[in-house]
Amino acid sequence: MLVSALLTSLGINSGLCVLFFLLYSIISKQPSNYEVYVPRLLAKGNSRRRSHFNLERLIPSTGWIKRAWKRSEEDILSSSGLDALVFMRIISFSLRVFSFAGIIGVFVLLPVNCMGTQLHEIDFTDLSNNSLDLFTISNVNIGSKWLWIHFSAVYIVTIFICYQLYNEYKYISSERIAYFYSSKPQPHQFTILVRGIPVSVCSSVSESVETFFTEFHPTTYLSHMVVHRTSKLRNLINEAKTLSKRLLHLQSEPSQHTYRHIGLFGQRVDLVDHYGKKLVDIEQSVRLEQSNVSLAEETRAAFVSFKSRYGAAIAFHLPQSTNPTQWVTEQAPEPDDVYWPFFSSSFMRTWISKLVVIVACILLTILFLIPVVVVQGLTNLSQLETWLPFLKSILTITFFGQVITGYLPNLILQLFLKIVPPIMEFLSSIQGYISHSDIEKSACKKVLWFTIWNIFFATVFSGSVLSKVSIFLEPKNIPAKLAVAVPAQASFFIAYVVTSGWTSISSELFRIIPLIFSLVTRCCKNTDELEVPSLPYHRDIPKILFFGLLGITYFFLAPLILPFLLAYLCLAYIIFSNQFINVYMPKYETAGKFWPIVHNSMIFSLVLMHAIAIGIFTLKKLSIASTLLFPLPVLTLLFNAYCRKRFLPIFIAYPAEVLIKKDKEEASVPAMAEFYDKLVTAYRDPALMPIQYSVNSESLNRPLMSSADF
Repeated sequence: MLVSALLTSLGINSGLCVLFFLLYSIISKQPSNYEVYVPRLLAKGNSRRRSHFNLERLIPSTGWIKRAWKRSEEDILSSSGLDALVFMRIISFSLRVFSFAGIIGVFVLLPVNCMGTQLHEIDFTDLSNNSLDLFTISNVNIGSKWLWIHFSAVYIVTIFICYQLYNEYKYISSERIAYFYSSKPQPHQFTILVRGIPVSVCSSVSESVETFFTEFHPTTYLSHMVVHRTSKLRNLINEAKTLSKRLLHLQSEPSQHTYRHIGLFGQRVDLVDHYGKKLVDIEQSVRLEQSNVSLAEETRAAFVSFKSRYGAAIAFHLPQSTNPTQWVTEQAPEPDDVYWPFFSSSFMRTWISKLVVIVACILLTILFLIPVVVVQGLTNLSQLETWLPFLKSILTITFFGQVITGYLPNLILQLFLKIVPPIMEFLSSIQGYISHSDIEKSACKKVLWFTIWNIFFATVFSGSVLSKVSIFLEPKNIPAKLAVAVPAQASFFIAYVVTSGWTSISSELFRIIPLIFSLVTRCCKNTDELEVPSLPYHRDIPKILFFGLLGITYFFLAPLILPFLLAYLCLAYIIFSNQFINVYMPKYETAGKFWPIVHNSMIFSLVLMHAIAIGIFTLKKLSIASTLLFPLPVLTLLFNAYCRKRFLPIFIAYPAEVLIKKDKEEASVPAMAEFYDKLVTAYRDPALMPIQYSVNSESLNRPLMSSADF
């Protein structure tokens, strides 16, 4: 009854539809979507294609919920790696924080807010028609002594969150070290990337690298691999792959009509024979281009490998030349994580790309204010009637008015937000990063701060773009303006948690968009390939962190948001635990490097909460409380500085004692000789590897498999 009334007061009379969709998603049998779940099962070798219809798989069941809830961290770690474990720790950390804050908010602060008479008396018999402002701090009388309870809550929750942040940083740091100790020798642990290689007139890049490291790192230097410009070669290889897939599809279905006219008036040819000859020609072009690239097209960059991890670390940390722009070193990513197109760009092109990315992010942020302004107008019936007077008769109907002002604004906002992560990922890819993981981390930061600015601040500070910018040009007035604007948007953000959080997390089970994309791809490209998906961290981590910001900033302003957040987090924990085991498989591993982003976001949320609290107590004429709160953000920032000194270096590079200990343990392992042999060619550009897609009787391996092979 209370939940229904709250949903109605939020303008979500369609809340029952949301709850029905949510419940059906939860009790659906998992895995239920064959196109979505079979790639992970095939990758594990635990499943085969089913040729018959199985009704039992479509019957709802709740057994998967129990299994997902009981998943241990060891299961997640062994199945999906440390990044997946860090992702789940973000959710469990948020659950602990908001469970603690929820007890204080719902059982202490909420009754205090309801007892206030600043607005008017609450009529519980007509709860759905009352504003949620009655449950917020706005209803507490000016100068009331009850505000000291809110003051104490701010201090208590801040201390609790900092304590939890410290423990999490410490735990994940130790897990990162333990994960390193338990891992087998990896090429990126022994390798660095060197750029800005000076080359004399009479020598090549390869000769310069060998001469330099043989002279200055004689005992640890092993080998090197010069990076070439292979953009043209990659285009040819992609064309060969596409043509090979078409050919294999035709060969796997001999009953299909394979004769077609080439061109408008061309002759009628056998497609299998036509594609086969064309594929042979492309492969010859690839081999010719590979020989040309091997002889020329060198970039002044190379992957340099060493005989020990410690040797690679010394070369990485120490400047290699008196000229800082030469022999510039950085850690090498995993071979499968290298973003090879970056090396095809010149220095000037990369520098220009960085400027373009900055300008593009600013323009995207400004342009996104347009849908935000539209959403703000939809949440206000009187303003909407002014904009669109012909809708006045429809808006008088209670149902349509509640749907348009409650559900529709958040739906529009979500549709626009869907395009943000792919755009940010693309912008990060042209920014100069050398690995896919660095691109995703950069995109994660961009999406997070884009969401905070455009969803939180742009919604809170309604008005023109200039008025939003002018607010931050006067830092002294920010707390007062936040104190007025933030509580007024409590109902909007509670509705945002319900419509955006609940529905998005339940739709994660169905994965409807990937299913549609998979069906369209298979129909258009005529392919039966199944690719195991990986979780897009740059999409989901910012979403959880933004909900964390809402919970931290609103826990003492509008505690009613906390139960909705806890419901979202519980669903997220169960659903993502299931997805990591049954759906997603990592493409690369950063060993927990996303956690510093999480830590910084939580610190920002705390400082923002302190600024709002200072403004609130100032407006409520409780100046002593405002004064006593000033040390809190300072102490929080000092705590953050301590954590950066204590834990962040572990996420940048492994300590020397760890590297030396690991090297000593493996010094007498016979398998290391074989590993060094593989390390010599580990960072060879895949575009320079021999290819054989065409049918050849001398070939021992076929690079692709048809659907019949499954």
